[in-house]
Amino acid sequence: MGLRSGACGVLYRTAVPVAYTLAYPWLARRYRIGLAERRGFYDEDVRRLGGKHPLWVHAVSVGEVQAAAPLLAAARAGGAPPLLLSTTTPTGKRMAETLSAGTMDRHIYYPWDVPRIVDRALAALQPRCYVAMETEIWPHLLQRLQRAGIPAFMANGRMSDAGFARYRRCRPFVARLLESFTLLMVRSSLDRERFLQLGAPPERVHVTGDCKVEAILNRREAARSSPEILGVRRTAGPGPLFVAGSTHPGEDAVVLDAFASLKARRSDARLVLVPRHPERAEGVLEQARACGTARLLSRMTPGWEILVADQVGVLFGLYSLACGAFIGGSLVPPRQGQNILEPAVWGVPAVHGPNMANFAEHTRRLDELGAAWTVSDSADLAGAMEIFAAGESSTVAGKRAMEYVSAIGGAATAAWRMIAECLERERPRL
Repeated sequence: MGLRSGACGVLYRTAVPVAYTLAYPWLARRYRIGLAERRGFYDEDVRRLGGKHPLWVHAVSVGEVQAAAPLLAAARAGGAPPLLLSTTTPTGKRMAETLSAGTMDRHIYYPWDVPRIVDRALAALQPRCYVAMETEIWPHLLQRLQRAGIPAFMANGRMSDAGFARYRRCRPFVARLLESFTLLMVRSSLDRERFLQLGAPPERVHVTGDCKVEAILNRREAARSSPEILGVRRTAGPGPLFVAGSTHPGEDAVVLDAFASLKARRSDARLVLVPRHPERAEGVLEQARACGTARLLSRMTPGWEILVADQVGVLFGLYSLACGAFIGGSLVPPRQGQNILEPAVWGVPAVHGPNMANFAEHTRRLDELGAAWTVSDSADLAGAMEIFAAGESSTVAGKRAMEYVSAIGGAATAAWRMIAECLERERPRL
């Protein structure tokens, strides 16, 4: 199997167990939350679920959970086995509880890819099949799944520029790992071409589209009426409201400088700033206070000019209130941009920095439609905010954005249909 493929395979097979042993004291401190599950130890409820051979879907963090949500919903509607969802991060778990509480039967933290941990996990979980969201390739797990005859699928597969360059350096190793997937369902023709260049079997790689599109289309109604969104709408006032979503360190100051320029001309303007990681909210709030009356979302009171979100799962609904949006993670390499489709689904035009590789195809199409465009600094962003605040041209751009998103839904349903057909053809091997 793949772990014997050249120097990369030998290095991974021999180095990982040693590295785990040496690093365990640090890992135990760093990953206190879910530590037992990360080591393959589960409570009685999970082991009981394992006896029913669940469909195991793995979604690393927030973005992957958003892509997994409609797949889980389609699987539930299609009469799938019990549904087990794993994440790596606590924020991913919280998003899963928000989006998929009614579809997943249980959440667990993903087991570390160490042979004895993987063996323990599979003995307890006994999955009917395994579905990795996006490009999750863990060699020991894939090897053990293949050895046990448990089908492995990749859904919403993507291959960024950086990932492609990295994987090419170990192409024989990666090719053998890709062969262990029964199906690789990818977002675009470019993703498919890159998987093929890495050695994936052509007959197993299918373009199904982006599951996140279906996810955000499905989430609109619930998001529109959440208490947080209703509170912001009630206290924001009638002026233009701008949302900066999923910002990273270095971007908050750019956004606040741009907003200060806008406020000099539009005193009724409002800004909602949503850090990618909520634990940064207090620090961002301190920066925001230099630009106006600032509050945390969790302590919102009337009269605010800048609102800093300190909660997970609220950004999508906040976009519904905006006249324009800034997409975070796009001005600060090596970040590669957050989800530009989330404002688009509400008919909200967006601006972004030059680094949007995570959503390259959608960004290119929206830019071409005039529904989004690139900014490089606070002056550019201030100019965009002024255009959005003016209203007329941004309304046209927003309509184009919404039309684009509405035309490309259905990927998660298609992915589940292909998985179900494969499972129907293969007898359970457990």
